[in-house]
Order: sequence, then C-alpha cells, then structure tokens
Amino acid sequence: MQTTEVVLPAAGEPESLELRVRDLPRPVPGQALVRVEASGVTFAEQQMRRGKYYDMPKFPFVPGYDLVGVVEELGSPESGPVAVGQRVAALTKTGGWADRALLDVADLVPVPEGLTAAEAETLVTNGATAWRMLFRTAQVTTGDTVVVHGANGGVGSVLVQLARSSGVHVIGTASARNQEAVAAMGATPVDYRGDALARVRELAPRGVAAVFDHVGGKGIEGSWRMLAPGGTLVSYGSASTRDQAGSGMVTVLKLFARLAVWNALPNGRSAHFFNLWAGKARHPERYRAELREDLTKIFELLRSGAIEARIDRVYPLVEAAAALRHAESGTVVGKVVIAPGTGQAE
Repeated sequence: MQTTEVVLPAAGEPESLELRVRDLPRPVPGQALVRVEASGVTFAEQQMRRGKYYDMPKFPFVPGYDLVGVVEELGSPESGPVAVGQRVAALTKTGGWADRALLDVADLVPVPEGLTAAEAETLVTNGATAWRMLFRTAQVTTGDTVVVHGANGGVGSVLVQLARSSGVHVIGTASARNQEAVAAMGATPVDYRGDALARVRELAPRGVAAVFDHVGGKGIEGSWRMLAPGGTLVSYGSASTRDQAGSGMVTVLKLFARLAVWNALPNGRSAHFFNLWAGKARHPERYRAELREDLTKIFELLRSGAIEARIDRVYPLVEAAAALRHAESGTVVGKVVIAPGTGQAE
C-alpha cells in the first residue's frame, strides 16, 4: 500500500512544499488505514511553514491538522464503533495532507450520514476549537453577549454560528469587505480597522461576557477592556505576529505572562490561552471521549441545518501550495479545504 503526501521540508514559502509517494505498512491491532477525502488549511500550517508554531515537529514532516476519510482496513476486527467503509474524522496535528493515513482507532470519530467529507472537515479542528472555547472554557449561556475577532475566518465563523444557535448575541470583528458576510451569520459586524473597542462599548456599555481573540499582540489589551466584570478572555492565536521575525515559543510565553498578570487582578475577570490538545497527554481516554462528544454534537447541528459548513475553496492535494497561499491572503471566508480525490481547485 502506498500513500501520496505533501511534505514541508524546511521553513520556507508555500511553494517549497514537496509531493512524495511512499509505502505504508499494514495497520496493526488498534490502527486503521484511512483513505483521506478532505483535510484543511489552518493557522497552524501557516506558522509551521515559517518554523514558528510553538510545538511543531522537526522538519521534514507532512502538514495537515485534521482529516475526514473512509476506513479502508482495520488492524483487528474488533474496533468498537468504527467499521470498514465508514466515514470518520480525526484530529492529527500533522499528517492530514495525504491520500492515505494510518491512525489509531481510538482517535477516530464517526461522521454521520448526510454530510459530505468537505462539510464535515470544516468542523473538525475549527468546530472542536470553537465548541470548547465557548462551552468548556468561557461557559457562555443563552442571553450572553460575546465578541468574536475575525468572525469571517475558519474558527471565527464557527464560533459565531455555534453561539447564535445557543441564543448568544455576537459582535463580530472583520474587515470592511466581510461585514456583510458577518451580518448574514446573525452577528453585529464591527470593522476591526476602526476603533473596535469604542464601537463594542457602544453596543455593550456594561461589557461583554467573553471575547475570543486569535490576534494576540498589542491589540489583546483592547480585548481585555471589552469584558464585563466576571467576563472571560479566551486567546487562541497570535495572528498579529505571523509575519514578524522571532520564535513562536517566545511569542506564546509573552502572551502567557500577560494573561497571568490579568488573572491576578481583583476584578473578577479571567484570561485563558486555549490549547486544543491540552489534557490529551495526561488523560488520553477522557480527552478522546470529550472530543468525540463535542464533534458528535457539532456534526448533528450541521446535519440538522442549525449551522452550515462555510467552505471558501477546495483544492486538490497537488495544489497544496496554492491552498496555503490562498489561506494566507486575507480574503478567506470560512475554510480552505484540501481534497486528495479532486482534480482541480473548486
């Protein structure tokens, strides 16, 4: 059995990505061979290709933070709810940009019938991140008002939809050209290039229950000041420093220090840095059970029409460099998907 995969050989431009074919071993007990139907482009790959993702593997490696595919072979007949021919989703951190992958059965989440691979893919990393930040970290409830920065993006658009489906009011920041798309999702759009803090204070004079900030940098202070007493700031990225020189670990450590200082203030507010992988190393069974529970709920919301898959564009595996370049263009609304079985960009 062989796999065709995209390799990131070293830090460099998207065009440095390489395509290779290699042999895959047969799955052993506890493993599954999955034919990949869709993977995605996240901010993680954008940082990894710069060598700035804070816990990235050593070069060379295969990018791909998640995938959706069909089980082709199992290492043992007893594999719980997973069967040959079944569509599944998985968080991988790396390895998703390939047409086949060997994965642990314990990490696979069944995808319900009625969803395409590309639709489900938009909600694996982005959906799990959004759901956990909303309901496990910030613990928002019906009637709350929250701010979502980058509301038109991959995670941002899912945050908006999940919040709105739970009766939460959303103020979404985005560029001027994406205001209409943000409003169409049911959020109140705010131009991030203007005085977003002043506008949020007009809309929510007492502050908001939570702010979800993927930008980091100096602007995170404005996010903190948007909070009401008892509010929660959830930081989950450092997009503002993407093109700056320096180590990704240094950026994260500086952010940790700032959040720690804010948490020590006696004003009832709290600040968190969200890590999607937190808890897996210490409590792998609980982590997998929670992830399966969260993704199952999200997939059901998608199937019922309560939320929708926002696919910006689909690229074939051989055009992974173009997909990554497009994801970094600042024009994306939703998720950029890589589909190994397609022949051209859609």
